Amino acid sequence: MTSTTPQARTRRDRTHYLYIAVIAAVLAGIAVGFAAPDFAKELKPLGEGFVKLIKMMIGPVIFCTIVLGVGSVRSAAQVGKVGGMALGYFITMSTFALAIGLAVGNILHPGEGLQITPEGAAKAAESAGGEKQTTAEFILHMIPDTMVSSLTSGDVLQALFVALLVGFALQAMGRAGEPILVGVGYLQKLVFRVLAMIMWLAPIGAFGAIAAVVGETGMDALRSLAVLMVGFYITCFLFVFGILGALLKAVTGINIFSLLKYLGREFLLIVSTSSSESALPRLIAKMEHAGVHQSTVGVVVPTGYSFNLDGTAIYLTMATLFVASATGDPLSFGEQLSLLLFMMIASKGAAGVTGAGLATLAGGLQSHRPDLVDGVGLIVGIDRFMSEARALTNFAGNAVATVLIGTWTHSIDRQKLDAVLAGDDPFDETTMVDDDHGYTPRKDEELDVAR
Repeated sequence: MTSTTPQARTRRDRTHYLYIAVIAAVLAGIAVGFAAPDFAKELKPLGEGFVKLIKMMIGPVIFCTIVLGVGSVRSAAQVGKVGGMALGYFITMSTFALAIGLAVGNILHPGEGLQITPEGAAKAAESAGGEKQTTAEFILHMIPDTMVSSLTSGDVLQALFVALLVGFALQAMGRAGEPILVGVGYLQKLVFRVLAMIMWLAPIGAFGAIAAVVGETGMDALRSLAVLMVGFYITCFLFVFGILGALLKAVTGINIFSLLKYLGREFLLIVSTSSSESALPRLIAKMEHAGVHQSTVGVVVPTGYSFNLDGTAIYLTMATLFVASATGDPLSFGEQLSLLLFMMIASKGAAGVTGAGLATLAGGLQSHRPDLVDGVGLIVGIDRFMSEARALTNFAGNAVATVLIGTWTHSIDRQKLDAVLAGDDPFDETTMVDDDHGYTPRKDEELDVAR
């Protein structure tokens, strides 16, 4: 008699070959970038195409996850509690990230002795060319033209807004809304199945993306900007393993290394695409598999991708100080605070998008200190490599936030989490859906509470 045990699922899993192929593709891309830089630059569409395929799935994933998470909880107050706690936590962590970035930046003084080049000024002007949004425009932009367009626009905040409306509406409908929840549950399984198919193109995307950036950058930019890069990487490391690791250990007793090991494939995907958004659907699936309730995952993860930007906050802090030093016009402490707070607000909703940090930096300098915009050109050459570090930091921050908020709101199955992190209950890579832990109408403990 055969049964579907975790061990059986592990034997059938062939996806570990996929991630070995991703590592090989990254190494091959680096080699091609150095050996044939002109040819390597032509491979950029391969990486861009893969990221576009992933981003194509973001709207449906967020919609299904939030609708199921919010709609399956009969108490709107519980959702509000989770959301309020999440926003408070995100603001606190962003403040810590800004403080650490300011401290390290003022100690290292990155950018001293460098000079602006005409080519760099041209690149900076191009980066700053995007439209700037006021606070009112930002809020109005969250409202899509139609409910359906929120799933097709690629805007995370619009999908989040509509999904919350639908989730609360189904919540108010009670039993009458359960058939719709069942349908959304099946739609979620379909979406994750399509995503699992797209993931087999990851080696091609990683090869093209890495080859292009190495071909464009070479080693000169890395050598000339080593202080900024190393300082930024060390700062991100200290934030993740110092602040986040200590907080996770103090609250839950979980070692952050075990959590990050569980998410190892997602980190590899982020490194190869330079976008934390590419791993968003997998983070949602894995957090649910690890025992965090759908209602918590559905609120914390998508919201965190727009508001919990620890890596981006550190990047904007250090990059601003770097540009000011490079132009020979350092910012006063008051100027640093006002400009960086503006950038932190302006960056909301742009998380996970490759290059969004550079555009936010250029736009913030353009609005506050136009004389410094030319300095952004100095960072263009290494922005890709810094983008990887800030994406990894953002992703780690959202993973830790999900576990912490699940613990604080008592919406986490601790036995399940311990078993998953110990490797006793592996994630099903073939479907990315955990049928034993996901949404099951009227059989799940969350729904039985309503009786």
